[in-house]
Amino acid sequence: MTCNVSHIIGRRRDGEGRTREPSVAGRLLWFVLLLVTAVSQGVKAEESSDRLLFSRGTLGPQELAVIVNEADPSSIAIGNYYQKRRGIPEENMIRVSFPSGSDNLPRALFESLKRTVDNRTPARVQAYALTWMAPFRVDCMSITSAFAFGFDEAYCSSKCGETKLSGYFHSASRAPYTDHRIRPAMMLAGRTVQDVRNLIDRGIASDRTYPTGTGYLLNTSDKHRRVRAVTFDKTVDALGAAIRLRRMDADFISDKRDVLFYFTGLAKVPDLDTLSFVPGAMADHLTSFGGRLTENAQMSSVRWLEAGATASYGTVTEPCNILSKFPHPAVAIWHYLEGDTILEAYWKSVARPGEGVFIGEPLAAPFAPQLINHEDQVTVKLFSPRPHMLVLQAAASAIGPYRSAIKTYPLRPGYNELSFRLPDAAAFYRLAYLGSEETKK
Repeated sequence: MTCNVSHIIGRRRDGEGRTREPSVAGRLLWFVLLLVTAVSQGVKAEESSDRLLFSRGTLGPQELAVIVNEADPSSIAIGNYYQKRRGIPEENMIRVSFPSGSDNLPRALFESLKRTVDNRTPARVQAYALTWMAPFRVDCMSITSAFAFGFDEAYCSSKCGETKLSGYFHSASRAPYTDHRIRPAMMLAGRTVQDVRNLIDRGIASDRTYPTGTGYLLNTSDKHRRVRAVTFDKTVDALGAAIRLRRMDADFISDKRDVLFYFTGLAKVPDLDTLSFVPGAMADHLTSFGGRLTENAQMSSVRWLEAGATASYGTVTEPCNILSKFPHPAVAIWHYLEGDTILEAYWKSVARPGEGVFIGEPLAAPFAPQLINHEDQVTVKLFSPRPHMLVLQAAASAIGPYRSAIKTYPLRPGYNELSFRLPDAAAFYRLAYLGSEETKK
């Protein structure tokens, strides 16, 4: 029997203790699994699975609010389809009305809209999905950042300068609003409603598939747009044992059937139609105006979605080629492999996202951990960016303290599958990464 991790998290959020983040070294890849054993041999597997708690899991439908523009028929159709396919609760559907079709939503109109959205957003919601392609900016900010932070000119450039940092960058948080008071947003964008439906279907198809595609990191001939290439060697060193990565000195790739990541730097990227993207793929091109979704002066980031990617990113105002305003590939890939949704991983990879718009299917989570309960045996499936050790601990109470390492399990970089039976000596168990803050409590 498969346990829906995100559904359980939505009901048990108060017990997760998210206010305290471990150190970067200790917290990467940790998650805690609480297992409540059956009271007697007669308890069915279905009943015991309802008493299973994950304190670290992916963002789920309960924690995502969907904003629909009722003045835009396409937005209504997209919102309805997404609600049905992802099981978004009705109270998380926020229906508003504002003029559609324009690329820019003026600040004054946005601030009024934002107050309405804030008032209607349930307290448990941690992130937003926006169901339109335009508007994609609020004056000098992207619309996804404006919804996340509120409109603030500190997130806008002046003469190619840096902008305000995001506290969510490279964060261990699984609850950005609870921990950082921001609700990161992603646009369900596409030129047609059918394009967005295809995008949504790809995101759902990717969940917990642990794909084996390739990440392509391209050092192009464009000296102004290839600036991320300085990070590529270290990216391969850090993550190459977990997933196949190719650093290439080339302007583009063609006829590849396994594209999971594609990070490059060009104004327009050729041959996208010759590629096959793995469901859940992440791809973007560093250029000035990729986030101007409806324009053609440079390639719109929507082209990545049309080619088969599940999420992308681009800037809506001139950012200059400042690295911190664009996704850091190693950070994005690392958090994605840890089990973050594509929204979480992409947002965590941009240090200064004020001018950048995030587009895609927010809840896609191909590397999310999964638990399967077979009566008295438990199977855990998860992905790890690096070697690590898990320790099984026991307690007499669900709230601990958890003591004694009953058993340890080695994790290798990449896909891992663990199967074990729970001892009978204690009623509550958890798995934690050895050396993490959790094992010290």
